[in-house]
Amino acid sequence: MFIQPWDAALDEAEWRDWIDRGHDFGILSVNGPAGAPPLAVPTHFCGEPGHLLVHLARPNPVWTAVESAPDVLFTVFGDYAFVPGPWRAKPDVPATDGVPTSYYTAVQFTCRATIVDEPEAKAELLRRQMAHFQPGGDHAAIAVDRPPYGRMLAGIRGLRLRVTDVRAKFKYDDHKPVEHRTGVADRLVSRAEGLDLEAAAQQRRRLDRIGPWKP
Repeated sequence: MFIQPWDAALDEAEWRDWIDRGHDFGILSVNGPAGAPPLAVPTHFCGEPGHLLVHLARPNPVWTAVESAPDVLFTVFGDYAFVPGPWRAKPDVPATDGVPTSYYTAVQFTCRATIVDEPEAKAELLRRQMAHFQPGGDHAAIAVDRPPYGRMLAGIRGLRLRVTDVRAKFKYDDHKPVEHRTGVADRLVSRAEGLDLEAAAQQRRRLDRIGPWKP
């Protein structure tokens, strides 16, 4: 993932806070055996210190790839919007000469994957995921000897992804003048399609922290 200086996370807390605000779905990318194309698997995840936790169906073809190449990427993205060219045109040029772009946030984790196959270890991984996704506890006990989860454990495998590097990108035109960024955020709010409001909120938040861009 290419990151311009003005798109970089301002600090570690910025991307951690963004992940913690409900961004818990991403794409697991695995190189796999030599000569085979990479595999990309969309999935929910939860975190624990230094790791991401995932479970997938046992028939998923990703397992052979992980066994062959355990160094993987996990990418989470959101708060994205398409910004039309006229919104980005400089004041002294025709609006049609403006160049469009995409706004988005992306956090990319480089990880070392370990497959979790032992039944109790898988049950514990599921318990941790359920504590994240259903913290109210409105689910049956997850135990190897109790239904419904006990009989289902054989059909899944877990992944513990040890995070070895994190790269975060917040692409919201932070190198542009303050007036430009404010105007685009206002236009996103007015359009209010897709994730426009989320993208505008990110742009305004970054603007408040950065102000005029200084190389």
